[in-house]
Amino acid sequence: MTAFSDYLENELLDHTLKNLAFTSPAAVYVALATASFADDNSGTANEISTTGTAYARQAATFAAASGGSASTSATITFPTATANWGTITHFGIYDASTAGNLLYHGALTASKVINNGDTFEIQAGNPTVTLD
Repeated sequence: MTAFSDYLENELLDHTLKNLAFTSPAAVYVALATASFADDNSGTANEISTTGTAYARQAATFAAASGGSASTSATITFPTATANWGTITHFGIYDASTAGNLLYHGALTASKVINNGDTFEIQAGNPTVTLD
């Protein structure tokens, strides 16, 4: 289950109802977090720290949407942790590799503890973003 950020909700509403331009991001990036992206406006409070951890958001490619949903088309592999990242429970999709705007966010189907030396990977087909 994915949720839209406030930013994306407003952009899509203005684009479809007010005929205001919305420029799609050139790329999207998956972020990992140790708790929910409770702040629907920025969502960075629970993202893994980049300081001394080797963590970085990873670019994602999505297959064409069908039936109201779109899924990643390739495996996403994060760098090997150089410090403990904690228990990963949530993901976010951003329009930039750092900072930027949170677009979508959701919970992982299973949490995963990432310690120093571990690598986190998301298989192709996950996450899936669904509109209904």
